[in-house]
Amino acid sequence: MPGERLSIRDNAAVGRFHGVSASNGQAVPERHTESKMKKEESGCRRWFRRACPCCFRRQNSSSSNSILFFFSPSFSSELTLAVRSVDLLSRKSDRNKKEHHTDQYNSDQLIIRRGQTFQIELDLSRPFNPNTDKLHLEMKTGPLPQVSKRTHIIIPLVDELQDESWEAKIVEQNVNRVKLSVNSPVTAVIGKYKLTITTQCLKTGETTTHDHDKDIYMLFNPWCEDDTVYMEGEKELKEYVLNDTGRIYYGTEKQIGARTWNFGQFDEGILEACLFVLDNSEVPPSGRGDPVNVVRVISAMINSPDDLGVLEGNWSGNYAGGTSPTAWSGSVEILRQYHREGGKPVKYGQCWVFSGVTTTVLRCLGIPTRSVTNFQSAHDTDVSLTTDVYFDENMEPIHHLNSDSVWNFHVWNDCWMARPDMPPGMGGWQAVDSTPQETSHGTFRCGPASLAAIRSGQVYLKFDTPFVFAEVNSDKIYWQRNLDGTFGQIHSEKKAVGHCISTKAVGSDERVDITHLYKYPEGSEEERIAVETACRYGSKPDVYSSPIAEDVRVEVMMEGEGPRMGGDAQLKIVVKNTSSQPRRTTLHSQVAVMYYTGVLKDTVKKDTLNVELNPQEADAGARLPYTQYQNQLVDQAALMLTLSGRVSETQQVLANQTSFRLRTPDLNIEPMGEAYVGKEMSAKITFTNPLPCTLRNVVIRVEGLGLRDLHPIRVGDVSKHANVTVTEHFIPTIAGKRKLVASLDCRQLTQVHGVADIDVHEINSEYEATRSENIFAFKGFY
Repeated sequence: MPGERLSIRDNAAVGRFHGVSASNGQAVPERHTESKMKKEESGCRRWFRRACPCCFRRQNSSSSNSILFFFSPSFSSELTLAVRSVDLLSRKSDRNKKEHHTDQYNSDQLIIRRGQTFQIELDLSRPFNPNTDKLHLEMKTGPLPQVSKRTHIIIPLVDELQDESWEAKIVEQNVNRVKLSVNSPVTAVIGKYKLTITTQCLKTGETTTHDHDKDIYMLFNPWCEDDTVYMEGEKELKEYVLNDTGRIYYGTEKQIGARTWNFGQFDEGILEACLFVLDNSEVPPSGRGDPVNVVRVISAMINSPDDLGVLEGNWSGNYAGGTSPTAWSGSVEILRQYHREGGKPVKYGQCWVFSGVTTTVLRCLGIPTRSVTNFQSAHDTDVSLTTDVYFDENMEPIHHLNSDSVWNFHVWNDCWMARPDMPPGMGGWQAVDSTPQETSHGTFRCGPASLAAIRSGQVYLKFDTPFVFAEVNSDKIYWQRNLDGTFGQIHSEKKAVGHCISTKAVGSDERVDITHLYKYPEGSEEERIAVETACRYGSKPDVYSSPIAEDVRVEVMMEGEGPRMGGDAQLKIVVKNTSSQPRRTTLHSQVAVMYYTGVLKDTVKKDTLNVELNPQEADAGARLPYTQYQNQLVDQAALMLTLSGRVSETQQVLANQTSFRLRTPDLNIEPMGEAYVGKEMSAKITFTNPLPCTLRNVVIRVEGLGLRDLHPIRVGDVSKHANVTVTEHFIPTIAGKRKLVASLDCRQLTQVHGVADIDVHEINSEYEATRSENIFAFKGFY
């Protein structure tokens, strides 16, 4: 009818268009003047033109008796492009985790590696039209994300992905579902990111944002050739990034012991804990794209003297209020406790614990890392790059001057990366040490120091190369005080430190000697040049000005694997005259109980040996009864034999220091029956007390990735020479080859541990029917 308006489809239009009421959805006519009508029509027409240009053109070309259309909001909502849900494709079976080698992480979060594409799926409110719609992603990390700091990333949608940039491309579309392939640069900051998706409809200009509730974790990528942590070789990557257990060596060079350590970098909550360690460092997230910087930060944060890091060191022998360092058998509980307690240092650690936790953190973040043990490891305290021993006029040690020490063993880490901040050739393995020994730029940390620089004596290259060089290749210089108070060099040992530098072999539990990576062969011309080059940058550059003649040698030898805990220590002191003339000397011997760090506790035996030697003759013999040292032992059961003397005929000074440890027994672990995921099983742990005394308050700690319900076993007291058997029940949760690690914690006896291999099967239809015998390989180590 004339003057009648079209009906409104929807009561929601009330109040938005003239002539709309709530009565039956009908438009109510209004009386308008002609000018007013034109003004109102022009406003609606303008809106119509913006909303739908096509319809506007068609209507404008029709008769002058145009009909004015009114649209409900449902028309606008049909144009809106919004994200209804996001699938990060973060399941273990999805290609993201498999392609990024992160499927072992026990987490349902998306964990990816930089420099590599990953995929996500979007469920949109309507099909995406690239001609009329826009879409981009934003990723933010840290408390104050900024584009300029590379912590607020805007990722555009492009037609083709380019390397070295943040970009996204649609690779698949099915009605409302869109799959994106997202690319990240190899320099991306590692850490935890928040994801936001922004969509826009060009027709209406309307923009919507969707903040996803799950985080994205970005790691270093040693599989990417352009990443500075790139490592070639799948076997090496499997060992130094993906292996969640390893071997840590200890003892002395002649009595090398080994223990299995559960790194557990893929355990539930460990990635969160590792990023929490970084957050606690107060180093801004913008600095986490450089592995050199990250490694240096982690080296500082694993110890606690100056930054409330993960572990509190303790070498006193009194571990009240904490856990004895020898009782730990893995990093998992340490990192979980540190995270759970909000950054309170865990008590207590020593060098192998610091190293084990460092390996866990760096492997978890994607940096190839290994634990390394240096036997006869020097601790240079005055930057002389020599290990100095001072005697008075009577050849008695001057203890207050002997601040340099030689540790029986010291454990640190190697990590793998390029060094664009250094001259060419300095990339590859880098030494990093988290044990707090000396400060570096005001903080207890060490490294990364290039092994290539250490080997060649280029101690002027960063970071902390002089300290590591002295640990592995310093000469031991003996000084005697003169009557005027000055000191003269009386003897030097050029092969005293840096022996049998050890790490676990790739793909096996064997020990591999990597001494050649740290220094040239002892006594070679290249090695001597490296030592003298390094010392020119030390505090005693003239130490090699006067050569010393020698024709009598003294050394200490040990038969077999050395003495066992609870027995007498049999040693052989060999004094050999290599000259053509007789020689006489008086040897002063001293046996002291020693911490493995080289710090002496108490002297347990002193003796004087008068030795007369014919030309080319040797003399030998020494014995230390158990009763003389049994009540003095400290952690690691280490002893130090110091010999000093002077050859009467030539005034040649003889000096030697030899450390040895008393071997401890093993924990024998025998898994009982076959292992299946979700089915309880048990393992029998046996132990024999080697001492002629009762062990008090014995606790056995067990650990293993994917083995649930493990807990400390409180054994109580164990009588002298008694046998103990305990049974531990647990539930495997992850299929595959697993290790069950156990260690004994007791005041009177340390470094007792063992490991068993367990092959965990998935449960299948044949589980109840198949009861074939399964052989578990047991390995116990001293």
